[in-house]
Amino acid sequence: MDAVLRYRGRPITAADVAQLRALVAAHPDASRSALARQVCEVWQWRQPNGILREGLCRSLLVQLHRAGHLVLPPARTQALAPDRTRRPPPVIAVDMTPLAAPLSALRPLEFRQVRRTPEEAVCNSLLAQYHYLSYTRPVGAHLKYLVYALGRPIACVVWSSAPRHLGPRDRFIGWTPEVRRRHLHLIAYNPRYLILPWVHVPHLASHLLGRMVTVLTQDWPRFYGHPLYFLETFVDPTRFRGTCYRAANWVVLGRTTGRGKWDLTHRPNRPIKDVLGYPLTPHFRQRLGAG
Repeated sequence: MDAVLRYRGRPITAADVAQLRALVAAHPDASRSALARQVCEVWQWRQPNGILREGLCRSLLVQLHRAGHLVLPPARTQALAPDRTRRPPPVIAVDMTPLAAPLSALRPLEFRQVRRTPEEAVCNSLLAQYHYLSYTRPVGAHLKYLVYALGRPIACVVWSSAPRHLGPRDRFIGWTPEVRRRHLHLIAYNPRYLILPWVHVPHLASHLLGRMVTVLTQDWPRFYGHPLYFLETFVDPTRFRGTCYRAANWVVLGRTTGRGKWDLTHRPNRPIKDVLGYPLTPHFRQRLGAG
């Protein structure tokens, strides 16, 4: 049957649209979010950890609504306009006493996963104040970490869902578009990594990256119900060399095109960055469906 559109690799057929129209008609007082939950239940549209894909489903419903395939109830919350920014996280004070010491003097280091804990606000605040990209809410699945030494935070590390289209990574793994769609959730992306500016400890950055591998690969399955087989990040070569990643055995995969996922001009419109990756198993290609 011909598809009305394709969404995240799934063909949406005329029969699907008819089913969605009937569901909307049967729940005239439901919000868009409630309708998205209903659709997820009917279609068994769930993440690997069993959580409903409510956000993705709502986006699909909005696309069908805008294309005239169905009529949704009015939105009950107003989305931010494109030219508006969210309020930055409130500033939270931490111990800023300069810390200059050998790595051995900081042990034992403590890695705290702080997402959905009271300490998440501390992580957000530090990133907003001291990371050159500031803080933005991670996309999709994500975990946030504060690293503590001597009873005080010294670093912030964030992991999130991987970007969908990334040529150097896809070529390195050997992915086709279809295989990538089915296995992308098995990769985590590192959008923020911050050693606090008053911390001056030789080899700390690469050491933390090495330690994060063990911590993250234990925590991610507990939160999201599936393992990870590959990590990736971007490095802006006009600012950094990625020395700590290279020292931690990350591999340079290539460079981005600088166009972004919403590109309409096929011309660079943002900084071109190095793409670095870290296989978590020697058999990562097989685990990720390649080969």
